[in-house]
Amino acid sequence: MTRQPRKSARLSVWRRIFLLGLALILFLLESAGLVELGLSPTPSPPDEGSAESPGSGEDDEGAVQVYFSTPWLQDKKAGIQGSLDERVATDIERARVSVDVAAYELDLESVTQALLSAHRRGVQVRLVIDSHSADEPAVQRLQGVGVPVVPDQGEALMHHKFIVLDGEVVWTGSWNLTANDTDRNNNNLVRIVSSMLAENYTTEFEEMFIRRAFGPDSLPDTPYPHVIVSDSAGGEIELASYFAPEDQVADQIIALLEEARSSIRFMAFSFTDDRIGRVLVEKARSGLIVQGVFEKRNSGTPYCEYHRLHRAGLDVLTDANPYMMHHKVFILDDQVVVTGSYNFTRNAALANDENLLVIRDPAIAAEYRAEFDRIYGQAAAAAQSSG
Repeated sequence: MTRQPRKSARLSVWRRIFLLGLALILFLLESAGLVELGLSPTPSPPDEGSAESPGSGEDDEGAVQVYFSTPWLQDKKAGIQGSLDERVATDIERARVSVDVAAYELDLESVTQALLSAHRRGVQVRLVIDSHSADEPAVQRLQGVGVPVVPDQGEALMHHKFIVLDGEVVWTGSWNLTANDTDRNNNNLVRIVSSMLAENYTTEFEEMFIRRAFGPDSLPDTPYPHVIVSDSAGGEIELASYFAPEDQVADQIIALLEEARSSIRFMAFSFTDDRIGRVLVEKARSGLIVQGVFEKRNSGTPYCEYHRLHRAGLDVLTDANPYMMHHKVFILDDQVVVTGSYNFTRNAALANDENLLVIRDPAIAAEYRAEFDRIYGQAAAAAQSSG
């Protein structure tokens, strides 16, 4: 009877050794990526395209996320506050491999600091900038620490506003990387997780950055003009990307407008393309709902399509933002969204470097419709109060 406790004690010691050894083996297997048990105290840095790349953070709600700036509506006494720059800067901070920026303008401190931080930690940061903005202090700071900067070479505009992160994430829309576009002007910005779409925008970027090909020298070499991504519910979102002037973007827009069957709504910073204007008049006469909001200051120019559409009896208004309504958006049949850097002008079609994104998804279209209704409502209220 006196020996049993010693035997139990010996068994207990061996059992502990066995369990500790098993735990060590499982820990090593998990560290090697062969099992996933949650034993590792700290995860290893992610590889390109891994589950912790910018394109798949745990807060993502789907492959396409839409943001709008409405800062001028805030209480002026509380100060101007914007969030688009903070979202973009945070995403840049998460980049592990590369950050490519094609920017018409850049003066945001938050984005500049994020780019400087990325460069310091060894991320490849590259910038293409319109020559009119090449002397901006933010651009000079980046260039001063060794970030390669390529300005465009001509009188036409390098009018892009897009960012590609780690070959996986694309940010694009009407938003310039400036304080005014963040804090005062109405803009839209789309974040899309897609390596194929990212390759499209990277191809456009490197055409400018490496080949120094701008405007009419650009080639129609988009690898994947049409891409499908998943929404948050597992459905499909169809995307199409076009680049001006090489992809005849005005023709693409006209073809989309011709497809519309019930409604066309638009928000236009600059709209002087009479071909697009004629299609809108024709679609309205055929019975479609056609509504639009023009940026007020640009609507006063003799070439603006506001005059043609207004004379034809279409439901068009000028915006109420005391600064600028900077959208370049069509919403078709509450199903399709057209957005990007592309103003509806001859220069955008034939001379500038521009991008256009087409999103076929009713949920995304509903977000843009809500933005249109808000801006249209403000414009209508301002027109009524002044009339």
